[in-house]
Amino acid sequence: MHIMAIEEYGLRCLLQVAQRDANGVVSAQEIARAEGIGPEYVSRIMRTLHAGALVESSRGAAGGYRLSRPPREISVWEAITVLGGEFFAEGFCDTYPGRRRQCAHVADCSVRALWRETLGVLRDTLEGVSLDDLRRDEGAMLDWLGHQLGPRPN
Repeated sequence: MHIMAIEEYGLRCLLQVAQRDANGVVSAQEIARAEGIGPEYVSRIMRTLHAGALVESSRGAAGGYRLSRPPREISVWEAITVLGGEFFAEGFCDTYPGRRRQCAHVADCSVRALWRETLGVLRDTLEGVSLDDLRRDEGAMLDWLGHQLGPRPN
């Protein structure tokens, strides 16, 4: 499992909008400069976020993007989902049957159970983190996550 570039950059773009949300709109150019990514790519990401109803846009010289809801109401899971993230798709097992037409473990698969359970834990965790939570600096975020998730085993 891995985070795709559009999911990483999309979350960062969304966070830029969240951080400036109280000050009105933020342009794709401003986001691109702040994140060090191309303005065309930012525009594409922002169109995806707009289509997913996470941001609103306005045109013109003073145009740009703003969140469609308060940052505390937008979870990381929702953002990743809008950006196309699918950690364990329903048809995943159909994609990896080996040399057979169907997976050899179609009726009983401990690996599938592992991935489904992992997806549930990941979803629960990311649904519990909002854009508002991500406004923290890295140290504060690590502390907050430690309180939210509990101590990590070594």
